[in-house]
Amino acid sequence: MRHMSDDHTHVQEFFAARAADWDTRFPDDGPAYAAAVARMGLRAGDRVLDAGCGTGRALPPLRAAVGGAGVVLGADLTPAMLEAAVRAGRDRDGRLLLADVTGLPLRTESLDAVFAAGLVAHLPNPRENLRELARVVRPGGTLALFHPIGRAALAARQGRQITPDDLRAEVNLRHLLAGSGWDMTSYVDEDARFLALAVRRDDRR
Repeated sequence: MRHMSDDHTHVQEFFAARAADWDTRFPDDGPAYAAAVARMGLRAGDRVLDAGCGTGRALPPLRAAVGGAGVVLGADLTPAMLEAAVRAGRDRDGRLLLADVTGLPLRTESLDAVFAAGLVAHLPNPRENLRELARVVRPGGTLALFHPIGRAALAARQGRQITPDDLRAEVNLRHLLAGSGWDMTSYVDEDARFLALAVRRDDRR
């Protein structure tokens, strides 16, 4: 069993301290999550992962999109977040996995899509970690990188400036995804949401 790096430990501690009141701090994000899932083009029977699922806010709309025949998984590094998801009843919509998204316990090309809210900023090695997400998705499958607030609004809330090296800037993210097995197909960065969609390349061609 691999030991968690210091980066992983810090991420886990950060979210563990916030898990109990996460949903009450951000109570109005449900419609934004549902709208983002709707843009993914999921079909009944699809297999989808919420990577870094937190308290499972995306699981109900993901389940609605893939139906009873689909597979919905939620993976998170922080036990307290998964416990909060269970308390909210979201384990009814998807199977929860205590797992590190940098090394997923899933078969290669076993999924049709990955949804990831607020994940990129917390990845210890974004290029390598996005390649791990690509590994578990079939060629032609979808990746959605979402945040229920845009980059400028988030920076203002946190009292900081956006810098040119921001990973979520369109040119940077397009390049990062391209080097990780994905082709970005759309990019939206507005006050009310951030959503980048990408398609898994078929590297076998």
